[in-house]
Amino acid sequence: MSGTDQALTTRRARELLGVAASASPGELRRAFRNKAKSVHPDRDGGDAESFRRLVEAYDLLRGGQPHGGFLHQPPSVQASRRAPEVGALNLTPHLALQGGQAEHQLADGRRLRITVPAGLRSGDRLRAGGEVLTIAVRGDGQVIVRGNDIWITALLDRALLDQGGRACLDTPLGAREVWITRKASARGLIRLAGDGLPARGPHRQGDMFIRLQPASETASSAARTLLRRFAAAWAA
Repeated sequence: MSGTDQALTTRRARELLGVAASASPGELRRAFRNKAKSVHPDRDGGDAESFRRLVEAYDLLRGGQPHGGFLHQPPSVQASRRAPEVGALNLTPHLALQGGQAEHQLADGRRLRITVPAGLRSGDRLRAGGEVLTIAVRGDGQVIVRGNDIWITALLDRALLDQGGRACLDTPLGAREVWITRKASARGLIRLAGDGLPARGPHRQGDMFIRLQPASETASSAARTLLRRFAAAWAA
């Protein structure tokens, strides 16, 4: 593929998002969100490469330069000049948040243990074992990663949601004490600024969003126990 084919033009960026040249910032944002729902790697039928190109297009049209999230390890002097093969590396939210060890099987059958830095997002790229791997962060049933942000669900007593008050919630980053207002309860959502994925390269620091849902006393107790175990496993 030539350099011209790889370059993302403004016209092509508008085609990817499905917007006109006169699109406002709000229209660009809405178009990006709608398109991202169908191509995000966390969704069925999603594709990391398509999502990466969509992010590039959005960045270009809102005035930035398309970055694509490339994270390349410098090749050695003896490294082959042959273009590396492209594969995929699936990460749990835990690894995206804190980094750690991930396993990957190369096309030739070899298995690698890769040290993953904290803060990788879907669409980023990492060089390992002679391949360039495209990162895909997958939700694990307890935690969902959306872009820079982490989403979890808290099951709380109905009385607390109705009346408001202070609550101590178990999160992937440990216990967090929050004040639940009636407005937050009505929205069913609390945002903890700065508690999402860490800033890395072109990516900003993310936030944590906690969905608030009512639960019976039995279900609430069981959910709290499960979340405590989950948080403890992450901290281990």
